[in-house]
Amino acid sequence: MIDVQALQGCRVLDVASFLAGPFAATQLGEFGAEVIKVELPGVGDATRRFGTMTECGDSLPWLSESRNKKCITLDLRKPDGVALIKRLVEQSDVLIENFQPGTMEKWGLGWDVLSAVNPRLIMVRISGYGQTGPYKDRPGFGRIGNAFGGLSFLAGYPDRAPVTPGSATIPDYMAGIYGAMGTLLAMQAREKTGRGQMVDIGLYEPIFRILDELAPAFQKAGYVRQRMGPGTVNVVPHSHYPTKDGRWIAIACTNDKIFSRLAEAMERPELAGADSWGPLANRERDRALVDETVGAWTVRFDRAELLRMCETSQVPAGPVYAIDEIFEDPHYAARENILTVRDSRVGELSVPNLVPRLSDTPGAVKWLGEALGAHNDEIYKGILGLGDAELTRLKGAGVI
Repeated sequence: MIDVQALQGCRVLDVASFLAGPFAATQLGEFGAEVIKVELPGVGDATRRFGTMTECGDSLPWLSESRNKKCITLDLRKPDGVALIKRLVEQSDVLIENFQPGTMEKWGLGWDVLSAVNPRLIMVRISGYGQTGPYKDRPGFGRIGNAFGGLSFLAGYPDRAPVTPGSATIPDYMAGIYGAMGTLLAMQAREKTGRGQMVDIGLYEPIFRILDELAPAFQKAGYVRQRMGPGTVNVVPHSHYPTKDGRWIAIACTNDKIFSRLAEAMERPELAGADSWGPLANRERDRALVDETVGAWTVRFDRAELLRMCETSQVPAGPVYAIDEIFEDPHYAARENILTVRDSRVGELSVPNLVPRLSDTPGAVKWLGEALGAHNDEIYKGILGLGDAELTRLKGAGVI
């Protein structure tokens, strides 16, 4: 292991709010970037008030997702605020924002202005529909990204309304991941060209990007995939099945060979015969009956026993976990997927650990989300060299 972090020496200005843009910055900060979180004085990022509130006055999502950030307050709507952020831009590598398109321009902080201030700047812009197109001015949140991106339509049962596909915030997290990736790509390009560039992401775009063959299947054959409950298009059995102890198990037979192994585990090898359900086409034809047959087998056994049988037969299977079961699972413990951090404001708090793992330059969680303006002195005095009198003036004017 090398005693350095991958993004050490990189400075990121996070002027975004509510999850998508901030999550992009969080990932960079986890691997060594210095992330300066810029928030409106007296108000702060909306994430501070989203979700379960804690005794420190900030929410659990804020504490978890604002890890490693240095928090300052600055009103970008005021001339003095614009001047200060430009000075920070001069000394930064990346700026991340996720306001509605035109907002930064209205404040005199558009890409044309900031790239002139620092030609090496990378500006990540995440919005509901992106910076261009007829819908660019529409507001957007994660739920809208799921819906517009095509995922919500697929979630649930065919005879019922579409449901939330796990979490309304999936697009925010996905856009944040792509925002971080876009930053790294732009940094690589900057090594070759010497110039920064703009990264433009609409919340719905990462959702649309991950829907496997949805687009080519429609273009090629006019196929409009419908809701299938827990089932999966193109393969069967590939679903969630009930167990004797009132739980659920996920089984994934992605090809004929794996189904043959499942049939052996079920002690019904004849099911995998050429004249039965051995060929995928036959299983697709009898999809409902195949799932019913597998479910009738799984419900005879406790989940733990089913998992052992599937593992022995090399059938991909896993428990359908609730969060309490995740906390009890030995694999999660061995991989240290849950990290417990000691925080000065709320005591010990368990949060998801970093992804991915780097063997030589691993990331780290140094602290959880801090109080509003906690690093004002460090940034304004240390980086910009402002004196106490100037800080007092700016605070009195509501700039910081």
